[in-house]
Amino acid sequence: MYQVIKMHGDMEPWWFLDGWEDDIIEVSEFDDYYEALKYYKEEWRRLYQKMPSFISKSSVMTAFWDQDDKEWCEECDDYLQQFHSLLLLTDWHKIPKKWYRPGYDRRNDHPHHKPACPLISK
Repeated sequence: MYQVIKMHGDMEPWWFLDGWEDDIIEVSEFDDYYEALKYYKEEWRRLYQKMPSFISKSSVMTAFWDQDDKEWCEECDDYLQQFHSLLLLTDWHKIPKKWYRPGYDRRNDHPHHKPACPLISK
């Protein structure tokens, strides 16, 4: 079973830190990998048209964001970037490396991109 997952939160999707599931806003499941990949591509294009910045990994995970979409973090004493993320998983795990899509490994992020809260990411 394959899942295309949409998330919204202050962490890029590839970290899979404790509680990452709390940021999930939608899950679509597929029996066929290529059907899941097709849906991922459609959603990728939709988010690409709406969000000015992205980092996309060949493991079929992408974080999109708008520099102005930030929320205050008490623990960090700073504003954290909010990401609209898209993932393609198999049985809720990263897809195997043999299925990585090299053409997806690209980015157009602004130079001021700050990753998730350093207190949380350690």
